[in-house]
Amino acid sequence: MTVAPPPILAEAPTLGHWVRLSPDRGISVLTGRVELGQGNLTALLQIAADELNCEVEALHIMPARTGVTPNEGFTAGSVSVSAGGVAMRLAASALRVALLRVASQKSNLGLAELALADNRVTSADGQVTLPVTEIAGDVDLSQTIVALADPKPATKRWRRGRSAVRIDLEARMVQAPFVQDLDFPSMLHGQPVHPPSRAARLAEVDLAALGARPGVLAMVRDGSFLGVVAESPFAAIRAARWARSHARWDTPQTDSWDEGAIIAGSAEPSEAVFAKGEPAAVPGREFRTLVTRPFLHHASIGPSSAVACWDGDRVTVWSHSQGVYQLRDAIAQVLGTDADMVEVIHHPGAGCYGHNGADDAALDAVLLARSVPGRPVKVVWSRRDEFQSSPMGPGMATRITAKVNDTGAITAMRVVANTAPHANRPGKGGTPNLLAAELIADPILPAKSTDMPLTRGGGGDRNAVPYYDIPNVEVQKRLVHALPYRTSSLRSLGAFLNVFAVETLMDDIAVELSEDPIRFRLRHLSDPRARAVIEAVEELSGVNDAVRGEGTGWGIGFSRYKNTSGYCAVMARVKVEEDVRVTHAYSVSDIGEAVSPDGALNQIEGGIVQATSWTLKERATFDGDAVAAESWLDYPILRFSEAPRIEARLIERMDEPPLGAGEISQGPTAAAIGNALRDALGVRVRDLPLDREAILKALA
Repeated sequence: MTVAPPPILAEAPTLGHWVRLSPDRGISVLTGRVELGQGNLTALLQIAADELNCEVEALHIMPARTGVTPNEGFTAGSVSVSAGGVAMRLAASALRVALLRVASQKSNLGLAELALADNRVTSADGQVTLPVTEIAGDVDLSQTIVALADPKPATKRWRRGRSAVRIDLEARMVQAPFVQDLDFPSMLHGQPVHPPSRAARLAEVDLAALGARPGVLAMVRDGSFLGVVAESPFAAIRAARWARSHARWDTPQTDSWDEGAIIAGSAEPSEAVFAKGEPAAVPGREFRTLVTRPFLHHASIGPSSAVACWDGDRVTVWSHSQGVYQLRDAIAQVLGTDADMVEVIHHPGAGCYGHNGADDAALDAVLLARSVPGRPVKVVWSRRDEFQSSPMGPGMATRITAKVNDTGAITAMRVVANTAPHANRPGKGGTPNLLAAELIADPILPAKSTDMPLTRGGGGDRNAVPYYDIPNVEVQKRLVHALPYRTSSLRSLGAFLNVFAVETLMDDIAVELSEDPIRFRLRHLSDPRARAVIEAVEELSGVNDAVRGEGTGWGIGFSRYKNTSGYCAVMARVKVEEDVRVTHAYSVSDIGEAVSPDGALNQIEGGIVQATSWTLKERATFDGDAVAAESWLDYPILRFSEAPRIEARLIERMDEPPLGAGEISQGPTAAAIGNALRDALGVRVRDLPLDREAILKALA
């Protein structure tokens, strides 16, 4: 085996951790990764099918389920293929070797005389044919993968299977595939009654009157946790609304918060996360920028949901969590029980790209279902719950000072990223980090967040280290804990703003030096793969031949995600009239080996659309320490009619390791739009979103 085994194979080392063999179903593979709409289960099946020389349709995959599938942590950070895919390839290749060895023993033929294809082992002369279903029972699944694995070299991969249709596509189009759609016999429906703000505590509620509401079967009050169980969703919703309007909450009095100013002006201790050279000692002309982004909602189309059912002392949970094992452990900690008394089964949800309310809804369902043992209880949050109670993407402010020498080269850069915490997922810091855990009579409050370390990609400092050839660099991160809002991971974490900061400053310097922004970038880049995506997107967009009308502008953005993952360059065209509209977006990316080119491009295009919405429209609003939004009217997102025309391409490098695509286009898109707006107006707008208010502020 020439491929370095990922760490998960030390925790789940045997074939039995990754494979099931059955005379009826044939080969099933197991994964700790979950399907969030990104198509990664299809990609993982493609990898397995490639190693086993069969069609994707011939295999089955079992998604994350505690006690059954490997614990691969959270499905996050664009590593489902780059890390999980490597584990899957090694496991599938090990299974191929194991099947061939069994067939060799049965046929008395050497391994070199046998081949596995289409779920059967055949001899070179065609005289021996052994279906996998016939020899499945003879395979020793306790064998270790690293002892057997023999993955194909790049030159022998992908003879077929790269055009596979997503295995979940039909269900998502014409069926009811989401946890929000789950239906079980005798199922009941629950609704939590969340406090008006995170600090509010339940002072008084008339439980007798609540129990008398139509259709209510049970009420649960545990400290400040309040909820109802009813016969129908309608009855549960009506009862919860009544409770919300009639309950009395003790709410601390707070002044209005200027959350942006608090973050940008925070004096909390900072941490040096990267340093090379001596930026302070380098002479040169200084260029400065300070950019901000507001708190962002996940804005999932389907609000958070879960189903829970108690059987004695055990509880089973169906959830669209990104980490089933971490959710299991968090629930067990709240309940004060052993983790093996809780089972969490992943079921897809209608929208998620980060730590939203999925895990919170699961604990809500568990606490409510305990009042009606033996009957499943489904919880579907309201849109108001989704906005006001789920974790948000943190507000940030990134400040950069660059120094340029007499030749126009950047010789030093100092970056300071001020940010609310990005890493408050279940289990982080040894605490559940679940809303209901803070509300129950014996609360478990979250530990003070330390964020994600840069060695694991970073949190608020993700992509704060510029990828350009700059000899003197210093990066600091300042976590701001002073604000009362729940924050955690949202797609690309700090990279969204940090790439915006670096790339818009690159344009500002180039313009001031009267140099073409693309040429300026290229002369600060020695990595040929980085240069290639920038040169390719320039050609793809046709920007050099474009006719520039009044109020139109073009801009580029580039990054290598986490400085170790996929490369992405975006060229955007904007039109400024009453508002800013992105009319066209062009993208070229390099993600190494592209397991599923169509799936990768879908992810990149989706990232461009989402980042366009963040960049132009989205901002969470507050009423003191309470989140203000209650409906889509309070939190506009990009409409279909406003989506840009997108053309995305890949530079495929099939002999290189896969790098991941899910989050690589967020930062470059924001930067491209920001630079295009400067090109159109001649003024830099530094505060996101780039709406009328921000533009007028910049013009003033």
